[in-house]
Amino acid sequence: MTQWGAATDIGAVRDHNEDALYAQPPVFVVADGMGGHAAGEVAARLAIEQFADLADADAVDPDGVRAAVAAANAAILAWSDEHPETAGMGTTVTGVCLGRNDGRPAWIAFNVGDSRVYRIADGALAQVSTDHSEVQELVDGGALSPEQAKSYVRRNVVTRSLGSDPAPEPDVWVLPIVPGERFLVCSDGLSGELDDDQIADLLGASDPQQAAEQLLTAAVEAGGHDNVSIIVVDA
Repeated sequence: MTQWGAATDIGAVRDHNEDALYAQPPVFVVADGMGGHAAGEVAARLAIEQFADLADADAVDPDGVRAAVAAANAAILAWSDEHPETAGMGTTVTGVCLGRNDGRPAWIAFNVGDSRVYRIADGALAQVSTDHSEVQELVDGGALSPEQAKSYVRRNVVTRSLGSDPAPEPDVWVLPIVPGERFLVCSDGLSGELDDDQIADLLGASDPQQAAEQLLTAAVEAGGHDNVSIIVVDA
């Protein structure tokens, strides 16, 4: 049986929330919108709507996830065409789905942008997704250390997002289901405020809703420089 908790907050600095989330089995998704004049929240909402449709599918598989990402990208571009004032809007999208791969039950994790999927099992936290960001590319290339990356001035610049033409290719991972594991799906409003040790400690709460709320509170109290959205999912 799958249990989950979710929380979102405007944070301590922004004047509106451009994040959106969807948490209904078998689909758990966070989108972090980008673009002024409320366009970011429109992009995030359009993306989430496509994954809500995916949740109604008979079965979720990696191809279905990729199709939902493509449909979300097309919906954002179509909206921008109809509303020129929103041109350039976009969003990250990341999440996990409880689905099937080659006929076997599996978790399907996916990502476009710098929102993240984490997995904790046997007390160990691991980041499943890879950030599509300028700072991550510099770290991967050896130009910055992980410590330097925390204060890099362009650390919020993403290199892949929905709202692009051509459409971005999502990263997709198929993961076996392990009893007792827990997933965290979050916008960078969480990962930008708390380090992995802090996240792991607060993610250990017995109830997923309590864990989500504790993480959100800690991120806002640590500065809350961005919107914060969190989904915690137990297998």
